[in-house]
Parts: sequence; C-alpha cells; structure tokens
Amino acid sequence: MSEETLFTKIINGDIPADIVYEDEHCFAIKDIAPKAPTHLLVIPKKPIPRLVDASAEDKALLGHMMLIVGEIAKKAGVDEAFRVIINNGEGVGQTVLHLHLHILGNKKFSEDSLGF
Repeated sequence: MSEETLFTKIINGDIPADIVYEDEHCFAIKDIAPKAPTHLLVIPKKPIPRLVDASAEDKALLGHMMLIVGEIAKKAGVDEAFRVIINNGEGVGQTVLHLHLHILGNKKFSEDSLGF
C-alpha cells in the first residue's frame, strides 16, 4: 500500500480515535458512522488492504482477531447476540482499504438483511 489509510494514521497517532481495545497485533475502535447501537471495528496493525490480500503468514493474525472479537463483544455487553462482518472491496462497502472486522450489536437484524 503506497498511501496511508485512515487506520494507518490512527496506528501512527496522527489521528485520534476512541480505542476500546489494543494489543501488539490489533486494536478496536468505535465506528464513527455506526450502523447499530454497538458498532466496533477490529483492525490489524499490519496493513492488509482486503481479506483476499491476506497470505498464509497472516493465519495467526486472522485467528487472533477472531478471538479478540469475542473478548470485545463480552466487554461491550453484546456477547449473547452480535454480528461480525468483513467487507472485501469497495463494491460491497469497504470504504477504507485496510482489513477490518465490524462487530454489530444491540440491534435486531432480519434473517434476509445484512444490516447495512
């Protein structure tokens, strides 16, 4: 990635964010345009543009992020019912080309709706 993304700028401390979790591999922030009462983003510190751009060397990082989703959901009080979404590419709504997982909770989603 030649240009720094919004998330890279947050990682570098250039842009402030409401960080609710952080470790050496990833961090989580509150979404600035929430689609549910609880809408958090889990972001790897390694800049991977899209899920399809991840490689075999990212396997541990991706697994770590999924485990962290559960921890964050518990802390946010949505561990009984929440949705995890990964958008892959601009055509499905990925607005920042830096892999991130959406945690959505405290909202009833219909079975035929993705909630976005």
